[in-house]
Amino acid sequence: MSTTEVHISPEAIAASRANERMPDACVMVIFGASGDLTKRKLLPALYHLEQAGLLPKQFAVVGVARRPLGDSFAADMREGIVEFGGVKDDDAKLNDFIARVQYHAMNFDDDGGYAKLKELLASLDSKLSTCGNRLFYLATAPEYFGDIIDRLGSHGMSKPESACWVRVIIEKPFGHDLESARALNAEVNSVFDEEQIFRIDHYLGKETVQNILAFRFGNTIFEPLWNRNFIDHVQITAAESVGVEGRGGYFETAGMLADMVQSHLLQLVALTAMEAPVSFDANAVRDEKVKVLRAIRPLTRDDVRTNAIRGQYGPGNGMASYRKELNVAPDSHAETYVALKLEIDNWRWAGVPF
Repeated sequence: MSTTEVHISPEAIAASRANERMPDACVMVIFGASGDLTKRKLLPALYHLEQAGLLPKQFAVVGVARRPLGDSFAADMREGIVEFGGVKDDDAKLNDFIARVQYHAMNFDDDGGYAKLKELLASLDSKLSTCGNRLFYLATAPEYFGDIIDRLGSHGMSKPESACWVRVIIEKPFGHDLESARALNAEVNSVFDEEQIFRIDHYLGKETVQNILAFRFGNTIFEPLWNRNFIDHVQITAAESVGVEGRGGYFETAGMLADMVQSHLLQLVALTAMEAPVSFDANAVRDEKVKVLRAIRPLTRDDVRTNAIRGQYGPGNGMASYRKELNVAPDSHAETYVALKLEIDNWRWAGVPF
């Protein structure tokens, strides 16, 4: 029997893999698009997907915020992709991508603005064949979440039509305490079905963070040693080299404990300390994380005095002190630095301070 060799080019293989992962046509609507998150993170990340061939041709971004930015928004996003995304200014796909970026100015409590937004999205559906698929991303201050969610519902934008889909992504902080988090959860669930809702912690998208589970459970060298018999203590550090950079108003209400510790850093604690999940399904990983969080010994008032430190940066490294930042009170007590020592009361980590 004769055989015939078949040669498939690397380009063809890459194209085939891209097609397997290609998402549906859709419009991504970013509320709070004039903020740093959109320019520094979201648009560069979307463009990296475009470079990799992982965005559909029928895709558009609509930025929504209160400032009347007009056409300058797309130009500003282009600068952000180049500066923060490490993209060359003459990149072949950049101009075509930016042509699909639009801006819609409105207040988040303005019913007329939502009516016009709905019209804009319908026109994009007609122009780009995006089929009514929507991805609403709330990159706003938390106090606007409720207004945005309620009005998306009242203007008929929360429920998909026929075979379309609608999803909403909510960034942390998700409430400022347990009671407010439950209230916000009830509000969101009254407008969107649970399978439409994505509550995200963007820290988990960092490559090093994503590698923790593979490093631990796929590594026969480290996993047998990953316990109190071989580890004296665990240090988890998230250090910034910049100041609040114009976000003083946010930090005055949040502080570093709420901004970083209760979300990002406790996620890292959970990933570092959790037991192996039965699978890497989202629910199985979540269940093991919850077990770790429940095993953290609560801090008493006396424990706080000895196991917790709050601080605030002064002048240095070419920066003014925190209290000299824009929108910061001259006598502010908001912390820009937090250190905690935690104890995890389970068989693996008993006696090992984190």
